[in-house]
Amino acid sequence: MASKKKADRRIPVTVLTGFLGSGKTTLLNHLLSSTEHKMKFAVIENEFGDVGIDENIIVESSEETLIEVMNGCLCCTVRGDLTEVLTGMYDRIKDFDGVIIETTGLADPAPVAQTFFVDDDVVQRYNLDGIITVVDAKHVIQHIDDEKPEGVENEAVEQLAFADRIILNKIDLVNEEEIQNVEQRIKTINSSASIYHTTNSVIDPKHLINIGSFDIDRTLEMDPEFLDTEAEHEHDQRVTSISSKFEGALNVNRLDQWIREILQTKANDLFRYKGVLAVKGMDQKFVFQGVHMLFQGDFSWEISPWKDGETRECRFVFIGRDLDHEGLKAGLMACKAENLRFKEGDLVYANIGEFTPGRIIKCWDDGNPYRVEIMNEEKSNVWVPIDTDQFVRPMK
Repeated sequence: MASKKKADRRIPVTVLTGFLGSGKTTLLNHLLSSTEHKMKFAVIENEFGDVGIDENIIVESSEETLIEVMNGCLCCTVRGDLTEVLTGMYDRIKDFDGVIIETTGLADPAPVAQTFFVDDDVVQRYNLDGIITVVDAKHVIQHIDDEKPEGVENEAVEQLAFADRIILNKIDLVNEEEIQNVEQRIKTINSSASIYHTTNSVIDPKHLINIGSFDIDRTLEMDPEFLDTEAEHEHDQRVTSISSKFEGALNVNRLDQWIREILQTKANDLFRYKGVLAVKGMDQKFVFQGVHMLFQGDFSWEISPWKDGETRECRFVFIGRDLDHEGLKAGLMACKAENLRFKEGDLVYANIGEFTPGRIIKCWDDGNPYRVEIMNEEKSNVWVPIDTDQFVRPMK
């Protein structure tokens, strides 16, 4: 009875995994903001790039503790750091209801799970409750079928194989026949995991937390070398990340134009891209993210706006195959807000299909360089998206 009581006192851990762009952070936000439970979680956040993005778009709450583990893949370069973080934070979270580890989309979950069986301190304090794998219903098959170099693991397959629960997300982007095909492929890899359908990763937390579903015997049957701490995990060297941050603000219209250009030429090789950006003329932060051709970007009212006196900065990361690092970095830097040629009150010609006389009535209005009053009978207002002669010219 004493040993059972001791086991019950261990903190349950949920490993949240899934390929790049599947919806893991959205699911994490749903869990943290849900009013369906009163639980408190410690969160360990891992990102593949050198610059953290997700900690800026996770919902804020005084009830949760956010611990970030950066730089690399949890199953590789920072695996030892995971043990150190779990051991170091135990006294602060021992009364919490659980720990959620969100892995990078390029992580093999096996070495992460291994941590909870090979380190004595971790074994005594934590219990691996379950591995949740989030799946992008629109793109998962192409990642399953991705041919890897010899000796390189397919992370999308590994994440499915080790899952205790599978969240088939983004079902609004596929039809019923496609859903059935995806499920059939998943079941050829893992026939024992329960599959839940979601849109925007919305699911009742009771299906994911305190489910007691990780089965070490099943895992060893599937992977007899699971507890081999010397095993190597090799990533596809063609897959890299480019990430950066810089002070200053962007012209959001230049950003939109640039994103459209790279999607037309590089979409198949862009596994994941995301950023939290400062936009000139706006207090709200601009959050953009995408997977292949699917891009979404907008001003966020869910995360805190820029505060008065706060240094505004832009953070971004692109993860993909055969990336042009310098080209991507230069492209984003070219989106920085331009120094304006005109000031309020200046007379200009604005392009509204044809160049028409107007007057600048506001600079950097709602993220646009200018708002112009058109000098006609209607006295209409238009925004100028970019300060170039293509859109606005001086009145001579």
